[in-house]
Amino acid sequence: MSDKKAKRPLVSPKTQALLDKRARAEAGGGPERLAAQKAAGKMTARERIEAMVDDDSFEEVDLLVETKSTDFGLDKKYLAADGVVTGFARVNGRPICVYSQDFSVMGGSLGLSHAMKICKVMDLAITAEVPVVGLCDSGGARIQEGVESLGGYAEIFYRNVQASGYIPQISAILGPCAGGAVYSPALTDFIFMVDGTSHMFITGPEVVKAATGETCDFESLGGADTHSRLSGVCQFVAGSESDCFRQIRELLDFLPQNCHEQPKAAMASDDPRRESEALDRISELEPKKSYKIHEVIWEIADGHRFFEVHRNFARNIVCGFIRMDGESVGVVANNPQVLSGALDIDASEKGARFINFCDAFNIPLLTLVDVPGYWPGLEQEHGGIIRRGAKLLYAFCRASVPKVTVVLRKAYGGAYDVMSSKHIRGDVNFAWPCAEIAVMGPQGAVSILYKTELAKAADPEKRRAELVREYTAKFASPFQAAKHGYVDEVIEARLTRPKVIRALRFLKGKKVVSLPKKHGNIPL
Repeated sequence: MSDKKAKRPLVSPKTQALLDKRARAEAGGGPERLAAQKAAGKMTARERIEAMVDDDSFEEVDLLVETKSTDFGLDKKYLAADGVVTGFARVNGRPICVYSQDFSVMGGSLGLSHAMKICKVMDLAITAEVPVVGLCDSGGARIQEGVESLGGYAEIFYRNVQASGYIPQISAILGPCAGGAVYSPALTDFIFMVDGTSHMFITGPEVVKAATGETCDFESLGGADTHSRLSGVCQFVAGSESDCFRQIRELLDFLPQNCHEQPKAAMASDDPRRESEALDRISELEPKKSYKIHEVIWEIADGHRFFEVHRNFARNIVCGFIRMDGESVGVVANNPQVLSGALDIDASEKGARFINFCDAFNIPLLTLVDVPGYWPGLEQEHGGIIRRGAKLLYAFCRASVPKVTVVLRKAYGGAYDVMSSKHIRGDVNFAWPCAEIAVMGPQGAVSILYKTELAKAADPEKRRAELVREYTAKFASPFQAAKHGYVDEVIEARLTRPKVIRALRFLKGKKVVSLPKKHGNIPL
């Protein structure tokens, strides 16, 4: 058997010519440049695709495309595959389209033919209604091709926008990504970066220093930590390229192929009726005592597994995917461990972006509420918390997927309204017995409402404690909200998982008829 494989059958001259052309194109920038890529700790363009997709599933498109430009000696150079590998494959048995920029060929620079290869595979993804994954490793626009390279970028940007909300779009930054090149990933749904090797920026450190006098390096300007923790540009950070591809495969498993389909269900791995003593313990904590919201999410999720999105950014709100009874569910949750779970500018934008994605791709939303309000201060007001905080409200109001809400502890003021309350069309709203739903916290309310009485009291602190208890019982308990129908049921914390699963099962056939219009005007 091995002898037969070793011997290639005789081929015609024309077939041999094809094989030679194919081998030359597949060789990329040649042995030396491929070796340099390896020495930098990076895979080659083709190795990356093979590492991400199912075995023996990649079919290449446009292998033999070459640049048409002749200026600056380009007509005398051979640019293998014009610096980008494109095609289609399978991930977890499901089809995707993929492109992988080849840094060994002119630094992966983008010329017109390079761009049109990417455009063709994006068009294929839209036509076939499958996700598209871009593996970016490029020095930017090919200067030798001038405005044609800029036109190529714009063609890609246009397709990113057309595909938005129609098919999932994922970008992995696996090297440099600078200038106009950053806007294609920015228009996609999720960005992955690799710690230590990925960099994104509009202008490099030298230009920054010349323009502003600020000194920085590639990492502090546009590294994975910077964009995952400070700017929020990237949603996922990987320790290596292999880890990056593992995470992409895991993410795709939670998503549908397109906006017309439901996410693929997994075989149920956990008892849908499972109760949780841990949730009872959390519900019995002192109101001012913080806890990690992940502990609640893990208890609710199948197999206690949570695939978090934007883990390092705006940690006062937590977003990500879980499975419940095998079905994909998007979770949005306040995190009392950071800023007491209050909403600020970054948290509002992070939550809104995630909600918009889930709504576009038919992923039901579970909202876990423990929010004292919006974070106060000059920085927030001057930064536009009114305008930018409204994005979260807009996203929840617009979302037409099934929406289940659980008020865990605090739900104060406008933040109560915003976090998928019944008033903005949460479908099924639960509350734990310890929940406090009110205009503001009892302490603050008593200070305002009974200011005069407290000033005259013989023992102000004793009287304050009495008034706080009275206010809490009358205005801040979940039973007041339940009495008005704003909470559908007050539930034991231990029953949260089975209650949510039953609600989501019931809501699976939900249909919403929207007002006929072109589109709304989200407060950007």
